[in-house]
Amino acid sequence: MAESKSGIEIYHQLFGTEVHDPRVMFEMLTVNVFQPGLNWRVAASKIPVFDKVFAHFNVAEIANFTEMDLEALEENPEMIRNPRKIKAVIQNARATMNLSPEFKNLADYLWSFKPKEDTVTGPLGHDSHGLGAVVAKDMKKRGFTFVGPTTMELLLVGTGILKLNEE
Repeated sequence: MAESKSGIEIYHQLFGTEVHDPRVMFEMLTVNVFQPGLNWRVAASKIPVFDKVFAHFNVAEIANFTEMDLEALEENPEMIRNPRKIKAVIQNARATMNLSPEFKNLADYLWSFKPKEDTVTGPLGHDSHGLGAVVAKDMKKRGFTFVGPTTMELLLVGTGILKLNEE
């Protein structure tokens, strides 16, 4: 049996690599939804729990969660039991489903924002001209929630869409 990795190990291994798998992209979005107000390690440590309770990040299944599913998640002692953030994951799955037919999936959508230059700098050391704000505004217009500018900048860096300036 393969040794299972902690959520922090999974996140650390993924962070900054180019993510094109829509399931992994939604996983990273979920961690970023839960991260505000917490140390990143707290949110990342919950990846195995999120994987289990959010249908292995299958957006079609999450989009169909009911009020009973939501209540069960809010009562789950393993979860970060913030009702607004749990609802945001469900809402974001629904918004992800609505990206079609314009985009194949969440990864295709987010990669459409990739800047022409490989390395850019800005407020978080990587974003020129507020790309996180541009993405956040577009995502909110499409029905996503808990996707503020800083959260989206972090997601763009975490999924390799934006590269950190390593000078």
